[in-house]
Amino acid sequence: MLGYLARRLAMTIPTLLLVAIAVFALVRLIPGDPVQVMLGDAADPAQAAQLRAQLGLDQPIPVQFMHWIAKLAAGDFGHSITNNLAVLPLILDRFQVSAVIVLVAVAAAACIAVPAGLVAAWKQNSLLDLSVVGGATLLLSIPSFWLGLLLLLLFGLKLKWLPVIGYVPFAEDFWQASSFIVLPIATLTMVEIGVLTRMARAASIEVLRLEYVTHARAKGVPEWRVLARHVLPNAFAPTWTLIGLVLGHLLGGIAVIETVFTLPGLGRLLVDSIFARDYPVVQGCLLFTAVIYVVVNLIVDLCYPLFDPRVTVA
Repeated sequence: MLGYLARRLAMTIPTLLLVAIAVFALVRLIPGDPVQVMLGDAADPAQAAQLRAQLGLDQPIPVQFMHWIAKLAAGDFGHSITNNLAVLPLILDRFQVSAVIVLVAVAAAACIAVPAGLVAAWKQNSLLDLSVVGGATLLLSIPSFWLGLLLLLLFGLKLKWLPVIGYVPFAEDFWQASSFIVLPIATLTMVEIGVLTRMARAASIEVLRLEYVTHARAKGVPEWRVLARHVLPNAFAPTWTLIGLVLGHLLGGIAVIETVFTLPGLGRLLVDSIFARDYPVVQGCLLFTAVIYVVVNLIVDLCYPLFDPRVTVA
């Protein structure tokens, strides 16, 4: 197990290095000059040159990259150009909001999608199966921002059950904070139910056709036990992999939902920083998201042998 862990960890190092290079290069391709954004179009050239030198933007690109990597190695993500706040604490503060929404949404979607996919595979080609597949396809086809707006219109404006905009930290008022994230969580849950249900159904159909399932049924094992003890554990392995991919994808692409519901999360911070040409914050957000994605997939790989006995960890 230690050798397997060491190999997986070793594979993440070049991945993160390539991600760092890509992030640094892409940020430099953003149109606009952050110094000009900060000082305005009528800024004094001498003052602009001084600020550019202070931020290190007058250095060659390779020198800027090496300085950035050296600071990252020391845990320093730099300071925001717009408000001079440390980037890493700012990211961690905003990440708490995004993490709660994404983790709860993925967990809820998995709890609904996996049993639904299993039952649909068990009743393959029946009306129940067609209904589950049709519903999953419909949810998969709906854009998340449009579904979020519909939920806001129904539960916020029409029924007035939940607040439309705003956010309150959990440390101030837990129940009020929960009311602000119900609709974002419901939106992401409904969207991800579609893709997870289809994967769970496909994996369950494959397992149901295997010989040991037929053998268990021939021995007179009750059908619910066949599904629970033989089909579900073996069909869950590919679904678990997809759950990890979905989790990383949502953490990196939650900006749309946070913008729709005006939540102060990591995605909203990234969008605002891009418009402000705040290089340090943009680089920090992108790199932090990439690290989270790599870590999530590493955890999925390490847990995979628990669900699929065919995977060796020697």
